[in-house]
Amino acid sequence: MKPLLVTSALPYANGAIHIGHLVEYIQTDIWVRYWKLRGRDAIYLCADDTHGTPIMMRARQEGIPPEQLIERMRHEHQQDFAGFQIQFDHYHSTHSEENRELSTEIYRTLKRNGHIDERAIEQAYCTQDKIFLPDRYIRGRCPQCGAEDQYGDACEVCSSTYNPRDLRDPQCAECGMEPIWRPSTHMFFRLGDFADRLKQWVQSGHLQGEMVNKLQEWFDVGLQDWDISRDAPYFGFEIPDAPGKYFYVWLDAPVGYMAATLHWCRQHGRDFDTYWRGEDTDVYHFIGKDIVYFHALFWPAMLMGAGFRTPTQLCVHGFLTVNGEKMSKSRGTFINAATYLQVLDPQYLRYYYATKLNSRVEDLDLNFDDFANRVNADLVNKIANIPSRVLAIVHSSCQGKLGALDDSGRALYTQLRDQCDQIGHWYEAREFGQVTRALSAMASEINTYLQEQKPWELAKGDPARAATVCTGALNAFKVVAVLLQPILPEFARSVGQMLGVPTQSWTNLDEVIEDRPVRPYERLVERVDRGKVAAMVAASRESLEQADDGEPPTLTLDALVDCEFRTMRVVGIEPVPDSDRLVALTLESGGERRTVVAGLGQDAARGALLGKDLLTLTNLEPKPIRGRESHGMILAAQVDDIPVPVVVPERQTSATAE
Repeated sequence: MKPLLVTSALPYANGAIHIGHLVEYIQTDIWVRYWKLRGRDAIYLCADDTHGTPIMMRARQEGIPPEQLIERMRHEHQQDFAGFQIQFDHYHSTHSEENRELSTEIYRTLKRNGHIDERAIEQAYCTQDKIFLPDRYIRGRCPQCGAEDQYGDACEVCSSTYNPRDLRDPQCAECGMEPIWRPSTHMFFRLGDFADRLKQWVQSGHLQGEMVNKLQEWFDVGLQDWDISRDAPYFGFEIPDAPGKYFYVWLDAPVGYMAATLHWCRQHGRDFDTYWRGEDTDVYHFIGKDIVYFHALFWPAMLMGAGFRTPTQLCVHGFLTVNGEKMSKSRGTFINAATYLQVLDPQYLRYYYATKLNSRVEDLDLNFDDFANRVNADLVNKIANIPSRVLAIVHSSCQGKLGALDDSGRALYTQLRDQCDQIGHWYEAREFGQVTRALSAMASEINTYLQEQKPWELAKGDPARAATVCTGALNAFKVVAVLLQPILPEFARSVGQMLGVPTQSWTNLDEVIEDRPVRPYERLVERVDRGKVAAMVAASRESLEQADDGEPPTLTLDALVDCEFRTMRVVGIEPVPDSDRLVALTLESGGERRTVVAGLGQDAARGALLGKDLLTLTNLEPKPIRGRESHGMILAAQVDDIPVPVVVPERQTSATAE
């Protein structure tokens, strides 16, 4: 088998890992672990995606260098991945010298070969934040369907794409100011130069059929040149021989796959060119369906133009829904990995996702009732119950030692062993749901064997015979444990230790254990506690009414008569530590400044309200919230789970509000 290099999409260093992200990383980890179980030379590489305007703006708001922010997030991401038993061979960063080296090489080669153009364009510029605005930092009404609050390049309602200049009523997503348009010279990658080669590559089995059909739509309208540069200020790599110009994050982000490989190769004495300049290895990218355009068009075109090999396969998956709906903070279903790990066993999620995953581009639904039922019924009651029952008999009645296999025990073992090649085929094809169904059926066969042989009754009068039956059951279960290892590595490791087979590999399937002591049973997995699931949802739920300690006081009608409302301008915004919802607003009116702590969410934390005049209740008693004294309350409503404060148009603002 060829050596194998596998990557997952690089998580952006501007946010926490959540259970939606974990669909991809668990899927990839299972697949790589399977190949390692088979003895294949396989490496799983990943990195934090660290460049771009959002990183720069968040670091600016926190008052720290971007390098400090991305290092903190890298540590948090790796901690979350390790908690879910996701095992990378190397975890790197796109803000690395290896990435700078390779991005520069690719750019220079593309330019030398005539695939880079320079041209002057007009670009949105925010006079408040003093930056050129990426398309995703402009919000407005879709020019096609009129939907409100859409990005500057694509509509999430009607899925149309457009030029940011066509967006209606555009606003800076950070401060809300209407951008102006300024000329700037940019570098463009001539994607159309590779149209024929890309079409052939796409249609040659490198990704799923449904994605091929989607990509054909882009070929039909014609591939557009791609703007690969950004103006200062920008956190990223400066383009060679172009002062003040930086590589767009989507240029150097996929190069991060190569940079992680280069760093790993230098650490382990391996040849980088083996992976990226020839066809003697397989390179697989696991990605979500939302970034197919970049990975199936821009990325292979860059590689083609710069003299590198293209990926063997793009493995595209769908999104995660929870209880049949989009993940929601107000419903408590937008669950961070760290929150899950505080409450529930990561093995539950690995197993449940595996039962749902296949090779198609389908959304995966996490239904909490089904989650609890399936884990409890299959993993706990059916699979883990086998070693629990059998090892208890071995140690209570058989002196903790196995006997020899008899014909019935060997027949059971052989029956299960003969299914392994088919299960291996399902693993290779990423049909993990088929794998879990097969393993559940295997466990049922073992339980049927035990019900027929009744070793607990044999133990009363014929402990030697009981030991023989238990030996047959445990040899059969060892097959299940080995096959389960890619999905539940810690579960399989614990089973191996109890049975005296600490190293799990495909060759263990042919090893029979007889006439040897085994260790007592140690609990492998607990039942899902539905109360803990509810507690996790409650811990994740966010709303204005219960945003940490930021609840507004209950007022009587008499008190409302005495309320003093004023328009006050937001002149400063600071996120409150350890809260995704609370922000500390510095408000100003008529020379007076005050701080109000409000549960306005992440959009406010990113500065979307800066410069806005808000309707503020100003004659409340000061209230300490998270170590800050809040002097007032912002009037807001909740619309589609999003807090929307009352913004007073400028023409209605009092003359004293500066």
